[in-house]
Amino acid sequence: MNAPGGWTDVEAIAAPIQGTVVSVTVSVGERVDDGSPVVVLESMKMEHVVAARGVGTIRSVEVEIGELVSPGTPLVVIDARPAARGAEQEQAEQEQAELEAELEAGSEGSDQSVVRADLAELIHRRSRVRDSGRPEVVERRHRQGRRTARENVEDLCEAGTFTEFGALAIAAQRGRRSLDELIERTPADGLIAGIGTVNGDLFGDRRTSCAVLSYDYTVLAGTQGQQNHRKKDRLFELVERLRLPVVLFAEGGGGRPGDTDYAVITGLDTTAFADYARLSGLVPLIGIASGYCFAGNAALLGCSDVIIATPEASIGMGGPAMIEGGGLGTYRPEEIGTLEVQVGNGVVDLEAGDDADAVRLAKQYLSYFQGTTVGWACQDQLRLRTCVPERRVRVYDMRKLVDILADTGSVLEIRPKFGAGMITALARVEGRPIGIVANNPMYLGGAIDSEGADKAARFLHLCEAHGLPVLFLCDTPGFMVGPEAERSAQVRHCNRMFVAGAALSVPFFTIVVRKGYGLGAQAMAGGSFREPIFTVAWPSGELGGMGLEGAVRLGFRRELEAVEDPHQRELLFAEMVDRAYQHGKAINVASAFEIDDVIDPAESRRLISRSLSPTPPPGARTRERKVMVDPW
Repeated sequence: MNAPGGWTDVEAIAAPIQGTVVSVTVSVGERVDDGSPVVVLESMKMEHVVAARGVGTIRSVEVEIGELVSPGTPLVVIDARPAARGAEQEQAEQEQAELEAELEAGSEGSDQSVVRADLAELIHRRSRVRDSGRPEVVERRHRQGRRTARENVEDLCEAGTFTEFGALAIAAQRGRRSLDELIERTPADGLIAGIGTVNGDLFGDRRTSCAVLSYDYTVLAGTQGQQNHRKKDRLFELVERLRLPVVLFAEGGGGRPGDTDYAVITGLDTTAFADYARLSGLVPLIGIASGYCFAGNAALLGCSDVIIATPEASIGMGGPAMIEGGGLGTYRPEEIGTLEVQVGNGVVDLEAGDDADAVRLAKQYLSYFQGTTVGWACQDQLRLRTCVPERRVRVYDMRKLVDILADTGSVLEIRPKFGAGMITALARVEGRPIGIVANNPMYLGGAIDSEGADKAARFLHLCEAHGLPVLFLCDTPGFMVGPEAERSAQVRHCNRMFVAGAALSVPFFTIVVRKGYGLGAQAMAGGSFREPIFTVAWPSGELGGMGLEGAVRLGFRRELEAVEDPHQRELLFAEMVDRAYQHGKAINVASAFEIDDVIDPAESRRLISRSLSPTPPPGARTRERKVMVDPW
């Protein structure tokens, strides 16, 4: 007859594989249950437990410890016939049955909190890395009015989306510090690195992943250690492969001389700086400076497309130790590269009020390279009709004009306190991102000087690299002239606009808001009024080879000098200027088809939107050549 479990009364349990017997867990006469281990075999350095396939009594053990067996070799023989049971055995079986029923009934709610020793060790290590495991450090940081590196990362990335790389890394100083001290004082080796998603609320179901690196100043002053260099190498390789934008929190003091675990003499073979610089033009690079940022940290920051800084930032290619070591004096960190200095000279692109505001600006900046938003609004476009004064020599606020033209709240001006004659901004029209380059008539009448040209050319590099269409708003009398202007290397700096404009493959458009004179006007159209997808003017537009007043004084000098009466000479001059204005009015220029059209200012936004329709999303283009974003 057959026994329970589907086998005969007496059956041998055979070896399933070839191996060596390392343990026999049963003895003759022992009662076993289905699944009970009977023999342990070792094969290829791994242990394999052979279990019973039903309920029975061990009749014999056929192998010994150390014996080599082949597949099919009998290991034990089990007798499945019911054994005589006493009262004690019946009680034990009853209790076992009740326990199994209890477990089966409550399996869904069973206690899953039992933690093995290896998992407990991991949980403990992770707790020492997180802010919750470093309360004193966090409190000290908060007393300074600052956020921790992890708080910045958590604010930047959507909840639960950040995957960290190298969280358990510690400083390469095992030769001079105990392991416990390194775990305690150098969590993550001072660099939090990973990938998370950003701005999901702006783009509906679309999620954009972003690489994040955040130096932790509470760990060895945010210095660049051997392990965190390796983390950068790892992440930068993934960034290049996956085409991920990067946000870098760069607070720190540069290279770390105290790492001793590896043989390093100069460290000049470190690849992180080349790897990061190689990403320029490939993906958006956002650098954030808060607190001290010197040497290697500043080098990475300076390679970024945009630099955001908080009021307490001090940014320099060399910190106090390097300055003093070079025999150049003794300075406190807060005396080097202050925000006031670095904003005025163009190093810092965006000023932030504090750490939280810096993260907000980083998210806003990144959003322009993530595509079209799901919603938008705009101001009444009829307001554009009154932005430019009827009096042609009266200045006005170009920034107000840009705000009306773009989606409400979408304008982010880059370097507003540098190159005052030129306005560069990221914005949206009907949710679609664009770059805007505009002259500022409130500074030098909108003339383009060296700083303004540098600012515009660099911004064009940025838009070209990342596939953003460009709108030029032209109101310029031309390039700045004069001996003083030429001392600023005007010939080189201003012509960067022509080179950058000629290299544009993204769609670009020009609207002549008022003045469009000379080479400066051509620079505001990619080099020629025939280069943009459209070149139009508002009715207030006036155009010519040079400014009207200068053209009249130069072209009609003899006639003007022939009039002896100064008053009559000025009347003649005004009459000639008016005739020149009538000749160069936008409507007259359009009649000769030197521009494409003259439009109602209120139609500008609709024209831009129609022209953006066939534009591929940022990053969708393929380029024959690599375009880097010039750090300057």
